[in-house]
Amino acid sequence: MLKHCFFLFCAVLGLAGTTLAGCRKGPPSQAEFALGTLCTVSLYDQGKPEVYRELFSRFREIESRMSVTLPDSELNRINAHAGIEPVQVQSDVFEVLELAARYAELSDGAFDPTIGPLVSLWNISGDEPRLPSQEEIDALLPLVSWRDLELDREGRTVFLKRPGMALDLGAIAKGYAADEAAGILRKNRIKRAIIDLGGNILAYGEKQDRRPWRIGIQNPLDSRGSYIGIMEVRDHTVVTSGVYERFFEEDGVRYHHILSPADGYPARSGLLSVSVVTRRSADADALSTAVFVLGYERGKALVESSEGVGAVFIFEDKSIRLCGGADFVLTDENYRIVSN
Repeated sequence: MLKHCFFLFCAVLGLAGTTLAGCRKGPPSQAEFALGTLCTVSLYDQGKPEVYRELFSRFREIESRMSVTLPDSELNRINAHAGIEPVQVQSDVFEVLELAARYAELSDGAFDPTIGPLVSLWNISGDEPRLPSQEEIDALLPLVSWRDLELDREGRTVFLKRPGMALDLGAIAKGYAADEAAGILRKNRIKRAIIDLGGNILAYGEKQDRRPWRIGIQNPLDSRGSYIGIMEVRDHTVVTSGVYERFFEEDGVRYHHILSPADGYPARSGLLSVSVVTRRSADADALSTAVFVLGYERGKALVESSEGVGAVFIFEDKSIRLCGGADFVLTDENYRIVSN
């Protein structure tokens, strides 16, 4: 349940009408591989080495606790003790799991942190993705149920009630990391910055001329770097879930990485992507997955019931619908915005 949003770096940096060639130099920035992706931090004011070190140290710490690809992570300790006993965890792991459980409830399970068995079965983000048999999917579906995730706040323990259950926080951990980065920026009195965690974008503050940051939304039917429009934001985050980032094809059918907990298959709701904009990145991360799986009508209802959230829905027929006050300007004439 990973997701990605395309960050149009030059659009963010430049004024209206700035060309790509005119923005190649960019701000002081640092990029490192963490959280299973390339993380890029651009500090526009007081970009001291110690601030960069603190940010990337925190990213690596979060990864060490919440990654399913690291054998010694706390998440894998929980998974290894599924059906056996509760596991005590660090406060940040517990906080993320509480938030994940909340969005699982709000979305009626469209977002589900216990999706781990199905993610492993499909292996779409791995080196050898494959199309499982219906029998394999049916065997694992009973293990995917957020209601069987038991959280004890007093003891700070986590328990998966049935053997074989497994957590996967790929749809929320990067959002949490971006929020942690915002806290570090505030502590160090940084005024403006862009945090790009593999496509989860946090636009911190505003540009020096007091204009908003400009975030490009990836064209889901074109090569990476091609965008269909711009969102303007201040102190907000933009996260997109779409069919274009991680997928494989078999017999002419594309199977993308956003799995539906209801049937165990890649979600098919007539959508190519959903971009969510809000203040807290963990919220946008979870919501973008939930809304994509729910589809437009139910997803729109969830967005509109969430305070301070906007969304851009891109459909398979190249139509676009906006909700929640998303500030989006279409720039690709092959798409069209339609009324709700």
